[in-house]
Amino acid sequence: MFLQRKRSMPSHSDLPGTIKRKKLIKALKRFDFSIDKSGGEGSHYKISCPGTNKIITIPKRIDKDVLYYLIKDIEKYNNVKWEDIQNKL
Repeated sequence: MFLQRKRSMPSHSDLPGTIKRKKLIKALKRFDFSIDKSGGEGSHYKISCPGTNKIITIPKRIDKDVLYYLIKDIEKYNNVKWEDIQNKL
């Protein structure tokens, strides 16, 4: 009998094709992330993780690949999982 371990990161097929930045930022605000709309390069936003103050850059266009790496950073620095973010979208 094989034991299945729960993956912390979703696979690419589990992620939506694109996601609106406004929607993602709204969900992250519910986890107390602070948003700096003027701090990024060009049209990028910066979010800082509560507790660690680690800065993550959010681009204007968020496709599957970008979302995967954003989730990876968010999970690494703040332990917020994709499932948690999905519930707040």
